[in-house]
Amino acid sequence: MTHRARAVRITQPGGPEVLQLGEIEVRDPGPGEVAIEVVAAGLNRADCMQRIGRYPAPKGVAPDVPGLEIAGRVVARGEGAERFSEGDEVMGIIAGGGMATRAILHERELVRKPPNLSLTEAAALPEVFFTAFDALFVQSDLRMGERVLIHAAGSGIGTAAIQLARVAGATSVGTSRTVSKLDACKELGLDHAIETADGKFAAAVNEAVGGVDVVLDTIGAKYLAENLAAMAPKARMVTIGLLGGVKGELDLGLLLRKRLSLRGSVLRSRPLEEKIALARRIENELGPLFGSGALRPIIDTVMPMKDIAEAHRRMEAGDTTGKIVLEW
Repeated sequence: MTHRARAVRITQPGGPEVLQLGEIEVRDPGPGEVAIEVVAAGLNRADCMQRIGRYPAPKGVAPDVPGLEIAGRVVARGEGAERFSEGDEVMGIIAGGGMATRAILHERELVRKPPNLSLTEAAALPEVFFTAFDALFVQSDLRMGERVLIHAAGSGIGTAAIQLARVAGATSVGTSRTVSKLDACKELGLDHAIETADGKFAAAVNEAVGGVDVVLDTIGAKYLAENLAAMAPKARMVTIGLLGGVKGELDLGLLLRKRLSLRGSVLRSRPLEEKIALARRIENELGPLFGSGALRPIIDTVMPMKDIAEAHRRMEAGDTTGKIVLEW
């Protein structure tokens, strides 16, 4: 059986004007799955990339419905799904199709909504905190007392990473081309702020902290040489975004001398088992911190889903600090 749901549709690759509200058919939940009535969804750069045809959805996921994180209520359960009851409020990441009023997820991919947050606020958490937590602590093994460089510090992932570094006892260095964003990040606990309008930052990083142990790289090729120069011996870099290009020149001599580790990471195409394992760690390790307010969503703007095109324009303009959230 299927159910009609409202959804954002990508009518063809192009600018924000190709986004339209329409309807889709959503199947019933299968074994271990639940159906979610989506109340709100966070907007991410990947949604913009999918819209222009540069970030296709994985096999089996609706190719024309964006959305990678949701918050809502459980409305139906498949066979063997017992973790939640109907009406429970949850949040989570999804491989695509999140900007619809109904979504299907395995119940163990979902995290209970923190009781002190609304569903709209919760929709700003999953993609950025799951991504930043995985990159910093799973992929890079960030430890107390270490130094971490966070690029695009005012972005959703940046503001999440700053908070995670703070609660982990790490020293954070953040970059941005916009001074006002860096000022906002200092209020979140950013230890050292570096303005990068000229694309240079390694000298300032080395002067501030003597090199970093971990680099959270959302830029890619444009910052590759500067990242290597800013890394301390045995440092680790994880690349999770390519806003500055996909191809760069790598100084292998520097890589060898410093004994550096470079890694790439993406959540969207990971196997279900890995997504479940990450969701369980998020709920167990970060859930209490969300509940206490030690970690919180940083929301720039809340908009109705009918304004999805304007939301894309706002994100692409690059003048936001934190998340844009869309409500149904």
